[in-house]
Amino acid sequence: MATITRELLGQLNEKITVVVAKDDYLPSFEKSLKHYSKTANIPGFRKGMVPAGMIKKMHGPAVFTEEVLRTVETQLNKYMNDEKLEIFGQPIPFGDNDARQIDMNKPADYTFTFEIGLKPDFQVADLSKQHPTRYKVTVTDEMVEEEVNRLQLRHGKMTDPETTTGDDNVLNVQFTEANADGSVVEGGISKDNSLLVKYFAEATRPSLIGKKAGDTLTIQLNTAFDEKEREWVMGDLGLDKHDKAAGDKYFNLAITKVGMVERAEMNDEFFNAALPGKAIATEAEFRTAIKEDIQAYWDKQSSNHLQHELYHVLLDHTTIEFPESFLKKWLQVGSEQPKTEEQAAQEYPSFINQLKWTLITDKVSREQNLQVTPDDIKAFAKAQLFGYMGMASMDEEQPWIADYVNKMMQDRKFVEDSYHRIQMEKVFEWADKQVQAVEKPVSVAEFTAEIEKHQHHHH
Repeated sequence: MATITRELLGQLNEKITVVVAKDDYLPSFEKSLKHYSKTANIPGFRKGMVPAGMIKKMHGPAVFTEEVLRTVETQLNKYMNDEKLEIFGQPIPFGDNDARQIDMNKPADYTFTFEIGLKPDFQVADLSKQHPTRYKVTVTDEMVEEEVNRLQLRHGKMTDPETTTGDDNVLNVQFTEANADGSVVEGGISKDNSLLVKYFAEATRPSLIGKKAGDTLTIQLNTAFDEKEREWVMGDLGLDKHDKAAGDKYFNLAITKVGMVERAEMNDEFFNAALPGKAIATEAEFRTAIKEDIQAYWDKQSSNHLQHELYHVLLDHTTIEFPESFLKKWLQVGSEQPKTEEQAAQEYPSFINQLKWTLITDKVSREQNLQVTPDDIKAFAKAQLFGYMGMASMDEEQPWIADYVNKMMQDRKFVEDSYHRIQMEKVFEWADKQVQAVEKPVSVAEFTAEIEKHQHHHH
């Protein structure tokens, strides 16, 4: 029997020594040679009739080394299993392990040493002491009105009037970078766009009334647009919205076409087109449904924000000790591409964060018995499909949907990714129930500012 000993190298870091004796590997070596002589194809000999001595000469040394190493590995794995050792990654062979010591002609006891990093025991942070904020965005009548207007325009009919008459005209325009006097800047920005008249600042709109295709006017971004629309236009022109100087640029605005959207009327046809499958009969019901949709959207954003908070609470308030020197070594040798000591040291902090998060989610899932079932993964695939197609949900019994889901269930990468995402959702649902979240009503602007502040803080 192989003898195996363990000694402590440092915190959660041990050395395992495996000594294999002759009778651990010789029987399997003989067996392998027999197998070789049965199957070897050697010119001049019938299959299975090659003399054993010849086989031993040709293949012996390689087979012998292979059997010794295989025996070491088998014994090491059996030992770790029996001792219930929870380790990170794989055991790392010590540098003084030398396969050249293995000699078929002098069978002996062979010694191999390995280093292992042990998984720590730890307590998940106590979430009941945490009081994160659960933001509740207040949906205003203006927000509902704006969305109703947007949908009426989107589902309206496009007409081609001669001239611009008001806010609802659509202008197809070409922006060309210019100087204040309208002379074109050499090599400047040039871009087509289409804008509603109401996107322009109030002071600029009168100068657009009466304009027709072929007319040009010179504008300055900072004065022609208010902040929200200006950021959007600047982004489209490839300018940085935070760059004060960029907003001072002038452009010639050449109108290539004037359009007009006649808003859709509030009737069954419009309700069905704008909110399919909701069986809406009256304008009041339509507005209520729009309000619920907007609320659901902001509730989801708020829930994502809270999850982000919970992620940081769990990471920051859970203390886990790691076998640092082992893991840095493992980062160097454990991946397909070997890394230098510097690269490993650089990657270590983000690697440890990911590792810590994995240990926390695994422990919570195990202790709270959070199971991810094949049905969960199928539902996830379906939800993703509906998301891609921009549908809320549809007749789920359609055969092509089932075909798509079955195809995805065969895709190993998809199943693994989905498994982790669903597991994480379940961990967050559990965490959400543990904390004492404090609900706080906010406006969209306040909530957006909070999110931006948060992202800034974590970058």
